[in-house]
Amino acid sequence: MMDWLLLILGLPTANATERMRAWRALKASGAAVLRDGVYLLPEQRSGREVFEAVERDVLAINGTAFLLSLPEREERFSKLFDRSDEYARLMAEIAGCRAELASDNALQTARQVRKLRKAFGQLAAIDFFPGVPRAQADSALQELEAAISRALSCDEPSAHDQVITRLERIDYQGRCWATRRRPWVDRLACAWLIRRFIDADARFIWLGSPDDCPSDALGFDFDGATFSHVGERVSFETLIESFAIQQPGLSRLAAVVHYLDVGGSQPSEAPGIERVLAGLRESIGDDDQLTTVAGGIFDGLLTAFASEENPNG
Repeated sequence: MMDWLLLILGLPTANATERMRAWRALKASGAAVLRDGVYLLPEQRSGREVFEAVERDVLAINGTAFLLSLPEREERFSKLFDRSDEYARLMAEIAGCRAELASDNALQTARQVRKLRKAFGQLAAIDFFPGVPRAQADSALQELEAAISRALSCDEPSAHDQVITRLERIDYQGRCWATRRRPWVDRLACAWLIRRFIDADARFIWLGSPDDCPSDALGFDFDGATFSHVGERVSFETLIESFAIQQPGLSRLAAVVHYLDVGGSQPSEAPGIERVLAGLRESIGDDDQLTTVAGGIFDGLLTAFASEENPNG
């Protein structure tokens, strides 16, 4: 047995504005319609708040409203909340974006996917009995988001299993560091990390091809580079491990960089951070300037993450 909320409404026919307002609130809540004027939701705080607000509004315009609690078996009503068709439509849109994705439209596709991610969040919020369709849609979105990152960062390095040697920062001062031009998340984060925690006087070379890397430069984030993907680590994480960098908030930032570079479990902040960095990359053509501006974003994120980890610090 579980508790259900039942809202029975009678609205004055003359008040079209209030009728539409109530309808929109009930639709957004994911309420099932048992019959005209009779709405149902599982007993949850958010649903009760919506029903109570609609009840107040209807009574205020001299309508009738009754909010009841109804104990009943879950299976009696759960099928009324089946979201399979809505997930199917969302999956079709995701598949369409994936089919059209190319390196020259990756930023535009990223904007579309942010809308799809928002739509997924809204749908998931009213999916009171989640099952396979919800997991499939989330997985498809994550795969598409990872594909966009790869499209924005062509020639992504392959991962290699090797031992990460601990290095001394004092041996890496005033050096020349090289990576592929038009940096995206992993390379932008690496450049910030290098200047912030490893080599404050670092100079960067932006390579048209990894083969152009000078012999005296420290390469990062390309196959054959000094610092690149190792095992499941992206280059940013490899640098953190190589130099044993320990800073409050850095592990959370690394999780965001990891997801935006190769996918996996999505941190809640990732879509917003991706949106900001994508906008910077689209509007700033100079890689040195892009790195500097993006560095300010990473500074702010690290401070915010550190504060959340230690709110009384």
